[in-house]
Amino acid sequence: MAVEKKAEKLFRGKTVDELKELDSREFARYLKSRERRSLLRQSEVIEKFLLKCEKNGAKGKMIKTHNRNIIVMPKMVGLKIGIYNGKEFVSIQIVPEMIGHRLGEFSHTRKKITHSAPGIGATRSSAAMSVK
Repeated sequence: MAVEKKAEKLFRGKTVDELKELDSREFARYLKSRERRSLLRQSEVIEKFLLKCEKNGAKGKMIKTHNRNIIVMPKMVGLKIGIYNGKEFVSIQIVPEMIGHRLGEFSHTRKKITHSAPGIGATRSSAAMSVK
């Protein structure tokens, strides 16, 4: 009987553990062009955010941020991040499938509109109703 191993999540042929060992500039080689250019231009901002993640993430705290255009790095996997959507912080658990995407993709800024019943005066039948 062969013992089945748990399938590792791969990102461009590398496991998450292998990607965590890479520097941010080395990791940029595995991204698509738009994300790679963004990561290389914002490397200082991303490194500062990763330091904040290492400090507060080890304590189990949620890391809050307004910066929605940060690229999800392999070192962030497993952390809980609060992303601001313009009104509140949306709590997101980072999983391996999110690597290479931006944080803002997981915190929507617009809600689905749900319409309720029409108000008084909105239809001809409700115009005849008395308003008290």
